[in-house]
Amino acid sequence: MALSGMRGLSVFISDIRNCQNKEAERLRVDKELGNIRTRFKNEKGLTPYEKKKYVWKMLYIYMLGYDVDFGHMEAVSLISAPKYPEKQVGYIVTACLLNENHDFLRLAINTVRNDIIGRNETFQCLALTMVGNIGGREFAESLSLDVQKLLISSSCRPLVRKKAALCLLRLYRKNPDVVNVDGWADRMAQLLDERDLGVLTSSMSLLVALVSNNHEAYWSCLPKCVKILERLARNQDVPQEYTYYGIPSPWLQVKTMRALQYFPTIEDPNTRRSLFEVLQRILMGTDVVKNVNKNNASHAVLFEALALVMHLDAEKEMMSQCVALLGKFIAVREPNIRYLGLENMTRMLMVTDVQDIIKRHQAQIITSLKDPDISIRRRALDLLYGMCDISNAKDIVEELLQYLSTAEFAMREELSLKAAILAEKFAPDLSWYVDVILQLIDKAGDFVSDDIWFRVVQFVTNNEDLQPYAAAKAREYLDKPAIHETMVKVSAYILGEFGHLLARRPGCTPKELFGIIHEKLPTVSTSTIPILLSTYAKILMHTQPPDPELQNQIWAIFNKYESCIDVEIQQRAAEYFALSRKGAALMDILAEMPKFPERQSALIKKAEDTEIDTAEQSALKLRAQQQSQTSNALVVTDQRPANGTPPVSQLSLVKIPSMSSNADHNTEDQRLSQENGALSKVDPQPPSADLLGDLLGPLAIEGPPSSAAQPHGNINSGLEGTVVDAAAIVPAGEQTNSVQPIGNTTERFNALCLKDSGVLYEDPYIQIGIKAEWRVHHGRLVLFLGNKNTSPLVSVQAIILPPSHLKMELSLVPETIPPRAQVQCPLEVINFRPSRDVAVLDFSYKFANDMVNVKLRLPAVFNKFLQPISLSAEEFFPQWRSLSGPPLKLQEVVRGVRPLPLIDMANLLNSYHLTVCPGLDPNPNNLIASTTFYSESTKAMLCLIRIETDPADRTQLRMTVASGDPNLTFELKEFIKEQIVIIPTAARVPAQAPPTPPVAQQASAPAALTDPGAMLAALL
Repeated sequence: MALSGMRGLSVFISDIRNCQNKEAERLRVDKELGNIRTRFKNEKGLTPYEKKKYVWKMLYIYMLGYDVDFGHMEAVSLISAPKYPEKQVGYIVTACLLNENHDFLRLAINTVRNDIIGRNETFQCLALTMVGNIGGREFAESLSLDVQKLLISSSCRPLVRKKAALCLLRLYRKNPDVVNVDGWADRMAQLLDERDLGVLTSSMSLLVALVSNNHEAYWSCLPKCVKILERLARNQDVPQEYTYYGIPSPWLQVKTMRALQYFPTIEDPNTRRSLFEVLQRILMGTDVVKNVNKNNASHAVLFEALALVMHLDAEKEMMSQCVALLGKFIAVREPNIRYLGLENMTRMLMVTDVQDIIKRHQAQIITSLKDPDISIRRRALDLLYGMCDISNAKDIVEELLQYLSTAEFAMREELSLKAAILAEKFAPDLSWYVDVILQLIDKAGDFVSDDIWFRVVQFVTNNEDLQPYAAAKAREYLDKPAIHETMVKVSAYILGEFGHLLARRPGCTPKELFGIIHEKLPTVSTSTIPILLSTYAKILMHTQPPDPELQNQIWAIFNKYESCIDVEIQQRAAEYFALSRKGAALMDILAEMPKFPERQSALIKKAEDTEIDTAEQSALKLRAQQQSQTSNALVVTDQRPANGTPPVSQLSLVKIPSMSSNADHNTEDQRLSQENGALSKVDPQPPSADLLGDLLGPLAIEGPPSSAAQPHGNINSGLEGTVVDAAAIVPAGEQTNSVQPIGNTTERFNALCLKDSGVLYEDPYIQIGIKAEWRVHHGRLVLFLGNKNTSPLVSVQAIILPPSHLKMELSLVPETIPPRAQVQCPLEVINFRPSRDVAVLDFSYKFANDMVNVKLRLPAVFNKFLQPISLSAEEFFPQWRSLSGPPLKLQEVVRGVRPLPLIDMANLLNSYHLTVCPGLDPNPNNLIASTTFYSESTKAMLCLIRIETDPADRTQLRMTVASGDPNLTFELKEFIKEQIVIIPTAARVPAQAPPTPPVAQQASAPAALTDPGAMLAALL
């Protein structure tokens, strides 16, 4: 029936299309839904034609995206209509609007069964289509036997049997325990003799599902599958409508070869020979042509044939032929074909011994590392890594090092790890290995894990012949004006241990070595300073006779760091200073590190434990990502069970640290940063003379810790096992304590979001200050709790309530803070994934009769895990183009923006570690910025931002954000929006995940969206 036959429906669709905006459309839809609801209430007066018309309107409204929560009974009742038009709409609307567990479906089961077992083929097709689409358990229990009978019935037309096969496949996949397929081997073998290719293709899909669960029962089908392949390969009895660009039914060929891969072996020699003849024909007859459609079909058959060849472990001659064919593919211009060639070559490398043959294509594979498509570069990297051995390791590693300088950030960490592993496994000599690793650190320091430089130190320590060479190379790298901090660590360690071996070389006296290492001290972070202090102590030890000037310089450094807030730095400085005064005894105390025990490399173990990123895994990740988006859960920020109570593991209760100096630091990695022997702790320094002045004035971050800083007292025993509902946190500033804070707590928090030290909270009795250090996805905060009064603060408790994306551990907080004392409590932070949720400090204490409890947001916020990076046009635009659209690239028009001059907006972005790159956008009213985000899950992830402003209206702008992670893109977009609107959204406590951004906000909609009205017209 044409749309003109239902004028009311045609008019409604025209009205919807003519709506000027979304609001007008919603009003028109609401009006129509009200009219339909009224008409359905008086159902007795409705003719079948009118009911059909209103149900079609309901379907159209549902297709527009509106909820339709009534009229389901009317739709289901149309299934039992005697005429085709009414029955058709009943089946279609029921399949669209109702899920498999809907109660109304039970009412329709008998009607559906009558249609299936009836003689009207049109009604059978409608019923089978709906049952297959819904696939519910009750349908499977009631109808699967009837569907099976239709499939094997010789009296049914092929059209009905095709639908029966697909319907049974759906029921079996959804309910394998309900659909009884026992004894179906003979029936499936009988179906494989079918001459109609449509029924055969549908039956083959069913066979793939069956053999994937139990191949043992279907051995009789194996020779039938080989016969089908022979028939198709020779193009025997294949109708023209099943020939696609000259290829006989490529879909059936692919399904058949997929089914054969579930059988472990083929014992019968005749069957095996016939199959290999077919596979040989496919391999010989496939080539790259200009027609894209023909390429797609022929390559689908070819790559399934390659998978079957690998599965059957064919003779080496056929394997060589496969590799030669793939070698042609990786040399063509079409990127999709190159990708498939590289991926399948990697698979062949993993399952067969064809390494020598693949090596012939090494030059072309290396060329693929420079391909514009990152997915091709990844596959080329995987293939190079797999094909490397002692004969070609030098060439491959040198190529990887050369490529490292131009590789995008998303690949550098993987590149670094693989280059380090190959250099270790296949090094022709150890000096080459040292050269490679030092080059690696020099070129990609940010992406070189500690495991890599730890391993170099182990090799150098265990091989005396290598020590002078390694020390000389480390000395060369220190001459560079700017080197990465990891290079400072490894060079300082090696020169501290083995620098004395270079004493006769120019520029390598102890004083010169100290000078060049000490130049790097101001540029390094807190984690590197202990290694440098150890190096200074080693240099002192090796300087015999002592050089008074050098000794005084090093002693001054030790003396300076004796008052550092970092416990390890303070302890090392104090102990080295005390030990260095012992003269010759220092030689025995700081002797060379002993050789490391032989053990498996941590790098190789990591590679073995990590699965190779195959195309299948990429597809699975993408599918999971798409499912998470369709469920309106783009970013999961709080994973609470149904009762709303977060699990205990998400809370960082006050942690009681071990009182021994190194009780929890026995790993091999930390052994490198500890000197030989257990050094006793130095007594704490006496209290500051003017502690109150420190508290009331600028925070005494660098001052010596008081005796009160040493934790004492026991943690509240009632705290263990306590579960706190993170969603019930009172926002800062809304507590109802009798003691009021001094100053604006919100302003203090906002200030600490931009800087790393300052006062977080203050009232008449206490001042809480913070000093923080941030390194990639790790953070170290120190909470300074200062008692401002002459009486102690008692019942002190501090609980960290972290959001799910942060791991936070707070050291012991004493129950009592003495008068006019300051307590320092370190807080470790690890960021697992992008999120704007903010951690909360639940802090309470008692002073006299006042019990004070405050909940303070902690400045462990999103921008703390950003590292500014400036990009050139050559670096920015290839990355920008490679991120084509949602969810990796999101766009939104933001209104209500603070009307800032462009220079002020650029400064605002820079303050949040978003580096504005001037001159990249030709429009002077636009800004382009870049940054790098660090987390445990994303590691280093490059983020790109473009902001287009309107000079005539500074209160609105268009913002586009792109990154390689959809969660990161969404969170960064929302974070920037919060900073630039007139009333910034308050930082959030852990809460439910934000909804998936609507399509209209993600990107500009295509000009021609699929119109449900047009779809409906085609359907009718």
